[in-house]
Amino acid sequence: MHYAPGQEPCPLPYSPFKSCTVPRPIGWLSTVSRDGVANLAPYSQWQNLTFDPPMVMFAANQYSDGRRKHTVINAEETGWFVWNMATYGLRDAVNISAAEWPDGVDEFDKAGVTKAACVDAPGPRVAESPCHFECRYLSTHRFRGSSAHGWVDVVYGEVARIHVNDAALTPEGKIDILRLRPLARLGYYDYTSVTEVFEMRIPGASEMTAAGLEGKGS
Repeated sequence: MHYAPGQEPCPLPYSPFKSCTVPRPIGWLSTVSRDGVANLAPYSQWQNLTFDPPMVMFAANQYSDGRRKHTVINAEETGWFVWNMATYGLRDAVNISAAEWPDGVDEFDKAGVTKAACVDAPGPRVAESPCHFECRYLSTHRFRGSSAHGWVDVVYGEVARIHVNDAALTPEGKIDILRLRPLARLGYYDYTSVTEVFEMRIPGASEMTAAGLEGKGS
């Protein structure tokens, strides 16, 4: 089976595209508008870009009527957005915050999560989340879509501050991934959480390379 997206009809009843690049980490992003309204929404098109300095990106498709997402507008206008780790224990709150709430609605209230103050960013972070990045907005790259809904804003940010709850750490000082169970998107309506971890070390890697891959001194 093969087909050319946008040129030929998909031979399957459900598009395979989003279920091939999996699992995709959730960018559960909080922002605040210029007039002080908090916003919280999950994005499955989220990723880190580099580490020195740490930089991240997320992609937000606009609404079918041409409106851009509140997260994008708030990040551009205030210069900040905040990533909150989405975990299995917070899955219901994450899902509620994904709804298309109208302007002026505070998704923190709808999702039943608590606001915690940031150090640098003007908006709040999710107190119940174990890890946060305060991200300084860098730029937006806007790509044309084949439909109104297809237009997408790719937003870049630099991680200016990292928060980690001490209870989220192992005795060795690493993030306790198996206990936190971060969420990831699988496509369709399917999600997963991390319940298994295995280690692989690159054969012959230099001491510096090995230390960098493990995050020592970062």
